[in-house]
Amino acid sequence: MKERLSCIIVGAGHRAMYYATAYPDRMKVVGVADPSALRREQTAKRFGLDPSQCFESAEALAKEPKQADFIINGTMDDQHVPTSLPLLTRGYDMLLEKPFATNEEEMWALVSAARRTGRKVVICHVLRHTPFYAEIRRRIADGLIGEVINVQTTEHVSYHHMAVGFIRGKWNRSDYCQSTMLMAKSCHDLDLIAWMKSGIYPTNVTSFGSNFQFSPENAPPEAGTRCLIDCPIEKNCLYSAQKHYIDHPERWSFYVWDSLEHTDKPTLEDKIESLKTSPYGQCVWKTDMNVVDHQSVLVEFEDGCTATLNMIGGTSKPSRSIHLIGTHGEIQGCLEDNRFTIRQIDPRPGHEFTDEIVDLNITGDMTGAHGGHGGGDKRLVQDFLDYISGKQPSLSTTDIQDSVAGHLIGFCADQSLIENRIIAVKMQDRMRIIE
Repeated sequence: MKERLSCIIVGAGHRAMYYATAYPDRMKVVGVADPSALRREQTAKRFGLDPSQCFESAEALAKEPKQADFIINGTMDDQHVPTSLPLLTRGYDMLLEKPFATNEEEMWALVSAARRTGRKVVICHVLRHTPFYAEIRRRIADGLIGEVINVQTTEHVSYHHMAVGFIRGKWNRSDYCQSTMLMAKSCHDLDLIAWMKSGIYPTNVTSFGSNFQFSPENAPPEAGTRCLIDCPIEKNCLYSAQKHYIDHPERWSFYVWDSLEHTDKPTLEDKIESLKTSPYGQCVWKTDMNVVDHQSVLVEFEDGCTATLNMIGGTSKPSRSIHLIGTHGEIQGCLEDNRFTIRQIDPRPGHEFTDEIVDLNITGDMTGAHGGHGGGDKRLVQDFLDYISGKQPSLSTTDIQDSVAGHLIGFCADQSLIENRIIAVKMQDRMRIIE
């Protein structure tokens, strides 16, 4: 067996732990850096680490000589850049969670650092690695539909995902996590738009959105403040914490039961008690959230192409869809269906267009065997390991500089939302400085 690549986990949360265990035959964990003593202890136990391999911070790790081939950085959004900079300087390559920065200034600082140090930094754009989006991108790169004139994307964030992440959860306040809902949830989709237009810069962005549903004035008249304490309508409420987290105890367990992570096997009674005090037991209409529940983004590119993203939270069914229209045809599909349709003009008598359905389920490229995010999670790790091993990366894996456009669209969209105006994207000059 080939010698495995070594990695250190920085931020031992759900995502980093998943990536770290995706390919045990190709990689081994040789360290952890996390401010939580409990998480350091749990990680050390899981991977057989001794105290000298455990660090309280990325800064403490960076003070030591380089100890691994690469870093898996799964810290919270606002810690991505502060933890990455010293580790890049120390010489580590890095797999870094998205969004890789929470503002434009930080973004350019990290891109510059990667360029200066010569380190390989790959952002966790997991959707690029799904069979669905990867195959669509390949068809675009091959020129199948000509020049892309318009890109239409939608993300429907389910009611239970909206509640656990953006109403009751870690991303419900932009002043806490430093990311807006657009960047925390839909930077995947913004990246896909920019990736489909790779090499062509966005020039203008505008955006509209609000918290339409989840505010105190929209609460049912009888609603209490906590589902399991003072709410007489809990049994009939679609957003009951009992229904979301007790009746579905595993669906969001890595978020909802974080207050019980010190307990080896929490009981049902432990979980019910935690909901009486944790943020996840709050009435969804009476939290302190300050993020949107829906937002629309319109982008113009330098070649005249336009693109849209419609993100809507609180939908019955989670879904992502994309529709690309080019000079020679179009591609349209839904990620959850794992298939898309290619349509092309057919001017023959009695015809209007031809269509071909590309069904990735039939071809055997199923998503379930390759982890979450439509099959993108494990493929991301596999491609990253190939990349830092010196192999030719797939079309899905690119330098950090190719991640700038999608993030910049998001930052400009949020500025447009606040200032109610079109924002000019100042990208080309900054890229020239870095290059």
